[in-house]
Amino acid sequence: MEKRRVKVWDVPTMLFHWLLVLLTIAAFVTGFLGGGLIEAHGLFGLAIAGLLTFRLAWGVIGSTYARFAQFVPGPARVFAYLRGQWHGLGHNPLGACSVLGLLALMLFQVASGLVSDDSIAFTGPLKTLVSQSTADQLTGLHKLNVWLIVGLVSLHTLSVIFYFVVKKNNLLTPMFTGYKTVDDPALESARGGGWLPFVVAVLIAVGVVWVANGGLNPAPPPPPPQAAPAW
Repeated sequence: MEKRRVKVWDVPTMLFHWLLVLLTIAAFVTGFLGGGLIEAHGLFGLAIAGLLTFRLAWGVIGSTYARFAQFVPGPARVFAYLRGQWHGLGHNPLGACSVLGLLALMLFQVASGLVSDDSIAFTGPLKTLVSQSTADQLTGLHKLNVWLIVGLVSLHTLSVIFYFVVKKNNLLTPMFTGYKTVDDPALESARGGGWLPFVVAVLIAVGVVWVANGGLNPAPPPPPPQAAPAW
């Protein structure tokens, strides 16, 4: 059958993917080293919060293969894939499960970081929304969840290598170019997305980052007036 190139990933999806990779590495390094880098760690966390929010919005209003409605699998689709009966573009059912798992872990990591308190150098911008005991618990889970993320990212990376070496299916190049070569005439290029949905998703992400950084927190009380000098 005649091979042809079809568009799989739009530019916003590719940018999200690689920015998330870079910011996650930066957040891991600064969080692990701590000290004077902990403030940078918090800023990277806020940037990741914006990226994740953008991806959630883009999963609703983005192009074909970026939409959750297209790639979130049900049990029947997973079993069809395991039997070799699934054919499609974008995330395969197991890959989709991995993406959803990673998004869930990253969302928890961001949420727990926003209310964390290490009692030394960092207090999350939304710490005042929870009690100290809850903040302590979530701070501990925030530190543990890092290794779940590392494990899932490692599994994701090994899967990409496995597909490339064993199945001769290059999953990485389309995440740079946006295109994949196929021989199935039923597979169509991605549609939708565009500038207006992109702007909407960006505005939603900016709004969430503003709130996450304490934009709705009540203003701190004014300092008490200084007593007049007694002379």
